[in-house]
Amino acid sequence: MNYVDPQRPVRRRWALRLGALAIVAVVAYLSSICVGVVREAMRQEIHSADAIVVFGAAEYAGRPSPVYRARLDHTFDLFQSGVAPVVITTGGAAADPRFSEGGVGHDYLMRRGIPEPNLIAETTGSDTAQSAERIGVIMRANHMQSCIAVSDAYHVFRIRKLLEHQGMQVYVSPRPDSRPHSLWQRMEAVLREALSYIVWRVGM
Repeated sequence: MNYVDPQRPVRRRWALRLGALAIVAVVAYLSSICVGVVREAMRQEIHSADAIVVFGAAEYAGRPSPVYRARLDHTFDLFQSGVAPVVITTGGAAADPRFSEGGVGHDYLMRRGIPEPNLIAETTGSDTAQSAERIGVIMRANHMQSCIAVSDAYHVFRIRKLLEHQGMQVYVSPRPDSRPHSLWQRMEAVLREALSYIVWRVGM
């Protein structure tokens, strides 16, 4: 005669309930992060700071990509308005070791008219998190405590969190018209940024 544990159905129901609660909690947390990404994307915090930090995008043989150029042009306008005395460009080298995103951004802004003493290039970060760590080192070495972060709209939520983790006071200024135009692309971009932030939090 086979013995049937009378508690098995009870334990199974509890396991299913706990699993369902865990799924609900994960979905709720992810949703809250997505809401934060969207809210940050709508901010324009034009505020006096120690530096403007512009996050790199692709460069092509020493020329900024259209996306990166738009970020740099927005940074130039902020600098010209007098909100900060220093601009920090970020981003390491990709396939071509002769050029880095930070170096290309530095040179582009210098050609546009920002004096070289007002420019600092971070040229080793291979992703947003590494660049944020390097920015923290650079800013602390130069006795800077606050910055305006420039990137695309859905990117600035994660940038704020990364730089705040480095002890910085952070304001965000997304480049204009940087949100994707289609609803599907916006949903994809928001979810990608939310998941990237969660992966960083877990790794941290």
